[in-house]
Amino acid sequence: MVGEHVNCRLKVFKILSERYRNRRKRFGLRFNLIAGLYNFELDLAN
Repeated sequence: MVGEHVNCRLKVFKILSERYRNRRKRFGLRFNLIAGLYNFELDLAN
């Protein structure tokens, strides 16, 4: 159940819900930054 919530939160940034049209090298960087923001938000909530 938690995995589905994470996917939903990442789709808000449109990196998973739409086709990524920028450079492939930057996909990993941006994805990690967004995931880091989400993890930071989870840590603040606990």
